[in-house]
Amino acid sequence: MQRLETTLLSPAGHGGDRQRFAAASGRQLNEILDFSANINPLGPPPALRMAVNRHLAAVCHYPDPEGIELRLRLAARLDLGAESIVLGNGASDLIFALPRALPVQRVLVEAPGYIDYERAARAAGLPVEFLPLAEEDGFRTDPAELAAAVTAGDLVFLGHPNNPCGTLLHRDRVLDLILAWPDVFFVIDESFVEFVEDFCTISFISRQMPENLVVVRSMTKFYGIPGLRLGFAAGTAPTMDRLRSQLVPWSVNSLALAAGVVALDDLAYARCSRDAVREARKKLTKLLEKISGLKIFPGVANYLLLRLDTTAADATLLADLLLRQHGIAIRPCANYAGLDQRYFRVAVRTTEENQRLAAALADFFERNATALKKDSAQLPRPAQNKPAFGHNLAASIPPAAESTSLPSSSAPRKRRQAKKIMVQGTTSNAGKSVLVAALCRILLQDGLRVAPFKAQNMSLNSYVTRDGGEMGRAQVVQAQACRLDPEVRMNPVLLKPSSDTGSQVIVNGRPIASMQAARYFDYKTEVWPKVTAAFDALSAEFDAVVLEGAGSPAEVNLKRRDIVNMRMARYAQAPVLLAGDIDRGGLFASFIGTMDVFEEWERQLVKGFIVNRFRGDRALLGDAYGYVENFTGVPVVGTVPHIRDLGLPEEDSVSFKAGLYDPQEKGERPLEIAVLDLPHISNFTDIEPFLAEPDVRLQVVRRLDELHRPDALILPGSKNVIYDLDFLESSGFSEAIRRLAATGSCEIVGICGGYQMLGRELADPHGLESTACAVRKGLGLLAVRSVLELEKN
Repeated sequence: MQRLETTLLSPAGHGGDRQRFAAASGRQLNEILDFSANINPLGPPPALRMAVNRHLAAVCHYPDPEGIELRLRLAARLDLGAESIVLGNGASDLIFALPRALPVQRVLVEAPGYIDYERAARAAGLPVEFLPLAEEDGFRTDPAELAAAVTAGDLVFLGHPNNPCGTLLHRDRVLDLILAWPDVFFVIDESFVEFVEDFCTISFISRQMPENLVVVRSMTKFYGIPGLRLGFAAGTAPTMDRLRSQLVPWSVNSLALAAGVVALDDLAYARCSRDAVREARKKLTKLLEKISGLKIFPGVANYLLLRLDTTAADATLLADLLLRQHGIAIRPCANYAGLDQRYFRVAVRTTEENQRLAAALADFFERNATALKKDSAQLPRPAQNKPAFGHNLAASIPPAAESTSLPSSSAPRKRRQAKKIMVQGTTSNAGKSVLVAALCRILLQDGLRVAPFKAQNMSLNSYVTRDGGEMGRAQVVQAQACRLDPEVRMNPVLLKPSSDTGSQVIVNGRPIASMQAARYFDYKTEVWPKVTAAFDALSAEFDAVVLEGAGSPAEVNLKRRDIVNMRMARYAQAPVLLAGDIDRGGLFASFIGTMDVFEEWERQLVKGFIVNRFRGDRALLGDAYGYVENFTGVPVVGTVPHIRDLGLPEEDSVSFKAGLYDPQEKGERPLEIAVLDLPHISNFTDIEPFLAEPDVRLQVVRRLDELHRPDALILPGSKNVIYDLDFLESSGFSEAIRRLAATGSCEIVGICGGYQMLGRELADPHGLESTACAVRKGLGLLAVRSVLELEKN
């Protein structure tokens, strides 16, 4: 068996080699949680995918060899001239070129310090001396000791912050040293400085850079694009000319150049990244401080240096155990000058991932600390479970991340977190609600106690629970599939549209207010904790929760305030199945387009596509399925046939407006019942029982010329009674209804809002459904006056 050093580290001695990690652990690439590479945990900027797509056609041409646009942006950011900027294929490209480009005789490197400083020097045929950094001083660079060590003709590599220690240089003292030694070249590596809050570059801002200073930055770390490779160096024009002469032509590709421009322009992303890393680093540090056997060296970047307390312990063996048992990769640091086998480095990733790392480390130290002194090559590899979409679906849904680490044998076992899975759709009416109901019943049949959940539902078809709460009917059907009594926790937010731009907002079953869209978008921040509290309560009580999204997660105008689609999936740590209605056409383009507008963290949540409402021979779809998977990396995991007449209550009026009940073939001389299709019709499911009557023909009336002489006419519920009453008057329906009533041969029936319309007057003193405090005349068929009050019973 190969030695561990060759299985855990790349040939260059770096982390981040997922292919080697996967091979060493027997896992798939997407099963590796990589803490060995210090990449922005937020992933690339949201606009990166758009930039890459927009510039993809440019790959058939050579890139701009000078990278003029990106250099101009960088020069403006650093207050330098464009001639002072050189681009490279990552920072390493520049670090390796500098010892060849500069007139130096020796290279001085901090120990510990980035290992490529030494490798670059030796590749250039230059001797290397090390400046030891003292652990008792927190591995901080002492400018006085550095001044005593340098000699004329030296090239000094310094990290700001240091890799792997995460310590910053004393900027002013280092600048004084640079000015005091004009015959020594100083290369300041600032590859991680942008992760530092209120960071300050070593380069002179608004002042001339000295001839002997070069600042190197990696853009791949902070902007999350290591696969594109991009970095730059800043210095005086003569020094940059020397550096440029050592680089190969076209060293930076077109896509990397485009990505760099987009990344620099996204200042909000930069602020968000620094805030996220700062908070995640604090939380990770607190988690690690609770683990006996670890020493933490505090840093300011997006990584932490750690040391095993036991003298004989070997972090490389720890790394192997974490990789094989948990699929977690860390960075052993024994190949850093100045560090021994006890040291290792971990990146700062998302809060959930950091919790998983800390749990794995804590569990290991509590149960297997003595194994650090043993050769782990003989340890058994864990069995690899391959999730499958099919029978016994319960086995294929991963549990929450917090439950992936084994509990301590000495600690009481916590209740296992519920399994979760989420169905989202490429459009509204893609069949999400029915699919969720089906999955709920399947999981119930597999022996799990399962509950449905939809954070926010927009529906006029509501249901009143036993305790008087109001919720969407779709979650009622799903609860029935679970053989549960419906409860408002399954749908904590219900929106009942009252106009094109406003809705009544119902939270945890109770009306809160009627809000215009802009006000509700702001209210989402306030309601989010109530949504998560409802979900957490369900998750704690059931074995599985099946979540439903709303509309489409690709609505770019709504994504920023999302509480029901991808944000909810991330909170729940639920894998997402994206469903689409193939009967509408354009489904495969919808799958691809939806994935293209996702941010990287959203894409990672999508585990499969579902083709819904398919008619025909499934074998004809094979090529299309392969195309979609090759394009997105996500497979089609299910094909659901088109099923007519399910007989389930509809969630909203989309199908009703599209002619759900038209036409109906009935026997001879059926009872004719007409239903007015009001603009704001609500609870139209009230009329569904008539569909099951063999001697009743239900006619949905949308135009005045469709209303003839039915046996009965139903005015259904309305969420905006005043507006719909105005519609009846302006369209001529009001007079037609009065004529029908006068004949005595047609029963006129009003339900809820329709009943209010049949009265003499309707008043809205609080402006609930009208812009003014309106009073409207009704149809006058009933001696009733209705008043819309703030509290509805």
